[in-house]
Amino acid sequence: MTKKEAERLLIINNLIERKINGTEAGKQIGLSLRQVRRLKRNVISLGPRGIIHGGRGKLSNRRFDDKTTNKIIFLLRQKYYYFNPLLAKEHLEDDDNIKTNKETIRQLMIKEGLWKRKARKKPEYFSQRERKDSYGEMEQFDGSYHHWFSGKEEQCLLLSVDDATAKISGAKFENNEAVEAVFRFWKKYIECHGRPLAIYLDRFSTYKVNHKNAIDNKDLMTQFQRTATELGIKLITAHSPEAKGRVEKMNGTLQ
Repeated sequence: MTKKEAERLLIINNLIERKINGTEAGKQIGLSLRQVRRLKRNVISLGPRGIIHGGRGKLSNRRFDDKTTNKIIFLLRQKYYYFNPLLAKEHLEDDDNIKTNKETIRQLMIKEGLWKRKARKKPEYFSQRERKDSYGEMEQFDGSYHHWFSGKEEQCLLLSVDDATAKISGAKFENNEAVEAVFRFWKKYIECHGRPLAIYLDRFSTYKVNHKNAIDNKDLMTQFQRTATELGIKLITAHSPEAKGRVEKMNGTLQ
């Protein structure tokens, strides 16, 4: 019996002994008068055990049998190993006619090593930056590695989102976020939309020299920085994912 149940038992015993009435007992326990009467009947007939919920220690009526559970695990490992719990749950219902809930699938995927618990981050304060005024004034750019297709190999989606409108302005699948792939992306972008005034991106080595010597030698530049400078495009490197939140959010939506 828990501490809370022991306190309830004391209040119900006071009710049985007519030290308090049902309304007062309900206020002390935080239950309706009907529920207080039910607890009173249970304690009179069963004693202290009547205060304990009847389902404690019993298996849930909604629990899957072992055969169904093993089938779900098999499908998760063979077909849905790169899905998140919600998407896996939806495909199990639509494709395999197995109705369940997201939390059940999440727990199974964690147990099988297909999903990791996400640690809760301490909330940080970020001052909000105003959107740019015009389309093409600044593009937020990022490469997102994900199992975009049914194969086990990851693909990189290079994505640009316009800062003023939060709309996708360019997207291209590549094997990586290396310099050749990035050059192909921006060549195509400029052919379609023209030259952006600025590009907001992360501090990946393709875009910025991260070597310690770069602190003393400000002239060290990547090929991408050199090309952007020649074209008059300003590169802005973000210090956190939240800084370029529009493209980060869009990547999550597309995934």
